[in-house]
Amino acid sequence: MLFLREFRSPLGTLTAACDGNAITGLWLPGQKYFLDGAEDAVPGEGPVFWALEQYLAAYFAGDAPKMDLPLAPRGSAYRQRVWRALLEIPYGQVVTYGQLAERVGGSPRSVGGAVGRNPISILIPCHRVVGAGGSLTGYAGGLNAKRFLLRLEAAGNRQ
Repeated sequence: MLFLREFRSPLGTLTAACDGNAITGLWLPGQKYFLDGAEDAVPGEGPVFWALEQYLAAYFAGDAPKMDLPLAPRGSAYRQRVWRALLEIPYGQVVTYGQLAERVGGSPRSVGGAVGRNPISILIPCHRVVGAGGSLTGYAGGLNAKRFLLRLEAAGNRQ
């Protein structure tokens, strides 16, 4: 069974899903693939959501909190490999789709497909992936949200 909880953020209301042990989803308002795989979830509370709330508060305050939340995104083996690689991108830094493709195998297009289906936004930092030359390309949560998150992290790195 999956549980849902909403969190207020500077980007609007975030919706999180949890299986009781790990976070399985975190979506921005209006995000593409919103609640994908969690359509039958019910409202809930618990330690995982409380830890997520603390993480998000620190993150949106401009800190670089340690990512030690239990995560359990659902997806193919290839998507899982891409999502693990996203977790290795340091706070405040970016990589291109091409660079990510070199790390995990596959083409920039296949990496882009996996990045776009990331069910745990912010925590699995798909916003840190940019196009060639640093161009801001698609983001399931919208380019304004991507800009906001990258600026927030850049400001946090200057503190």
